[in-house]
Amino acid sequence: MRILLYNPDNGVTRNFMPHLWMFLLQALTPLGHEVFLIDGNAQPMDEDGIARYVREQNIGLVGIGAMTRMIAKAYRMADAVRAAGVPVVMGGPHVTEMADEALGRSGGLRHADAVALGEADQTWPTIVVDAAQGRLKDVYAPVDEFGQERKPTLQPYPSIPWDTINLDQFNLVPKIATRMLRRLGGGWGTFRIIPVESGRGCPYGCEFCTVTGFFGDSIRFRTNESVVNELLLLKARARREGGQIAVFFIDDNFAINIKRTKSLLRGIIAADAQVHWVAQISANLLRDEELVDLIAAAGGKWIFIGMESIDPTNLASVNKGFNKPGEYAAVLDRLAQRNVYAITSFIFGMDNDTPGVAERTLQQIRSWPPGLPIFGLLTPLPATPLYKRLEAAGRLTRPKHWQEFVPFEMAHTPLKMTIPQAHAEVKYGWASSYGPEEIAKAVDSLDHKPLGYRINILVARLCFRGIYFPQMGPLAWVRVIAQNRRTIFKLVREALVAWRGALSRNPDSPRSYVEAIAPQQSGERGGRFVCFGLGRDGTIVQ
Repeated sequence: MRILLYNPDNGVTRNFMPHLWMFLLQALTPLGHEVFLIDGNAQPMDEDGIARYVREQNIGLVGIGAMTRMIAKAYRMADAVRAAGVPVVMGGPHVTEMADEALGRSGGLRHADAVALGEADQTWPTIVVDAAQGRLKDVYAPVDEFGQERKPTLQPYPSIPWDTINLDQFNLVPKIATRMLRRLGGGWGTFRIIPVESGRGCPYGCEFCTVTGFFGDSIRFRTNESVVNELLLLKARARREGGQIAVFFIDDNFAINIKRTKSLLRGIIAADAQVHWVAQISANLLRDEELVDLIAAAGGKWIFIGMESIDPTNLASVNKGFNKPGEYAAVLDRLAQRNVYAITSFIFGMDNDTPGVAERTLQQIRSWPPGLPIFGLLTPLPATPLYKRLEAAGRLTRPKHWQEFVPFEMAHTPLKMTIPQAHAEVKYGWASSYGPEEIAKAVDSLDHKPLGYRINILVARLCFRGIYFPQMGPLAWVRVIAQNRRTIFKLVREALVAWRGALSRNPDSPRSYVEAIAPQQSGERGGRFVCFGLGRDGTIVQ
């Protein structure tokens, strides 16, 4: 049987990284079946396109996974596939909580022939066998003989053949720029961000988050050896192909067990398995100096920190009181001293927020090392404690907001501001952080650092600007470049001077342009470009 695994886009933003679930299920598919992968973010497709694809490729089963912000598109694509006569199984956090919606049991259309609840590591092989035999059940749940939910241990972990998988659709370098970047050297003809997980689960249970409900509060880890071997595989591929690869550790809290994380990082260093990587870590865990030392030594370049608010009352109200705003500056300084920078996430529209919250937050951000601030609105996702609380209080204004995804639009009434005021705060946060003047200030604040770090923050800021301000088309990018031309030209001039200087010192040197601007002093090298995406609901893409 030929199987298609499909991940939809949300129709607004583009994710910059493939979704791990597709590769995991491909690795877990029983022998004898052929699996195709399509990520709608990298390979755009509409309803007619997917119907035509499944007919032309003689697909016998389509698996669709989607988070809440993508579910409306997922349902439309599933409807088109089923109309073409091909069965569909759907899964993911949203479908797990809203199975009746997907199966048409709550009054709407039926979108799926079957749903996979929770983590599908154990149920997927059974689903494939049942589909091949024409006897799909409505619901597949990972339960033991007593009917209790059973979580996969992650030991052993499925082997994903990153050395042979076709990753062309996930190359972030535009085709128009490939030839030029290859001439610059440094392997920039291709750049791909690869999702890797080292563990699952989170014990914190933040009120607005779906992670604890989906993955559970008991943390499960892969073996260190398994993770290290995967990094070595990716590093070898990048070296063999002359391209760039970065890793995004999609663990919901990479350092939730500090002792284990330190052990893993030491293993990466000992095996020389360092690649540039990004991970999500809570601010409270970054108090540990040794942990931050190991992060830097093991290849960590960016850390995503869900700060959410600078108001302790807000944090306590959503069960995130372990965040201490008074520690934020010290945490970010600790990272920056080791040339590791932060993506800092903030949520507006929380119960103690009042007009002006964006500017109050920005005043703090401006005093920190340059990073990538992002802003979203408090979003009540299905089955979260937040959704249940707001529903009970009668504060939901769009109880099924996912059925028509609208980016940066509230689905409930805040307590101390109006919905339009909350929308204005988010807009102000983005506009004030990603305008040409603020980008120039961020770049200039790193004048004491090697050139590579300034290029890194410029490219990252330009990429992150697209989360809120559309810049997916060529003309939009031309406008962005024009707006930031002074900063860009300044760095280009400095880079050319460095390159010419390197060549004049050693005319016979084969060193590339990129190598020329990556400084050698004090063992430092210029930061590599790291660019990835977030959903418009403020959640990090995975």
